[in-house]
Amino acid sequence: MHKNFILTLIIFLFISVIQPVFAWDVKTTAELQTRMNSVGFRILNANRIEQRLTFMAINRVYTRDFWTDVSSVNRIVWIKPVVIPYIDSDDELAAILSHSIAHGVDTYEGILRGYISILNYWVAPNKYDLKADKTAVDYMVNADYNPLALITILNKIGKQYRYDIFSNHTLVSRRMMLIYEYIYTKYPHVLVNNEYKDNIYYQNFLLTSRNNRMKLLDKIQKNSNKKIKYTY
Repeated sequence: MHKNFILTLIIFLFISVIQPVFAWDVKTTAELQTRMNSVGFRILNANRIEQRLTFMAINRVYTRDFWTDVSSVNRIVWIKPVVIPYIDSDDELAAILSHSIAHGVDTYEGILRGYISILNYWVAPNKYDLKADKTAVDYMVNADYNPLALITILNKIGKQYRYDIFSNHTLVSRRMMLIYEYIYTKYPHVLVNNEYKDNIYYQNFLLTSRNNRMKLLDKIQKNSNKKIKYTY
């Protein structure tokens, strides 16, 4: 009896320790769909987005990204259920949705009511991804989500290639740093009251971005407007 009690206590303490890291309560596709609707429409309403978009948790064979995409035909923002284990909070779900919502809003622009707006992404995906990242930060702040979650989810899911000189996509390390710079300059209170300071994925970003953050600090100290060339 005594041994069983000790074993139970040890298991309870272990679960208590790991629970804050894996606290998201979404486990199934149905639960993901419900949460997507709740978070997604909160973002749309908080940002007064007049372009109509809907949300769907569905597997698709073709996708530009590993986890999410938006249809330029019927304006559906969708997420693959395979990403459920990677998401630890509504903030991170909001980060994924906000980025895709930004792309979705772009599908309303252009000829034929934006029908071929997707071609803009194909021609210059890097430009539109970086634009969507900044817009996602704005959307998240307005909807009262922590924009640092955009960094943590990218750090968990984004692939780190060796070069982007011959690619249409910015390296994830640089992309995260650009997001950090945008938050630092436009929403400094997020970093002052940093809810993510103990988050292991955010701490890893701080570790791997140390040299780049020194460049940002130097730019700020010199009051420079020069664009920073962040390194690998």
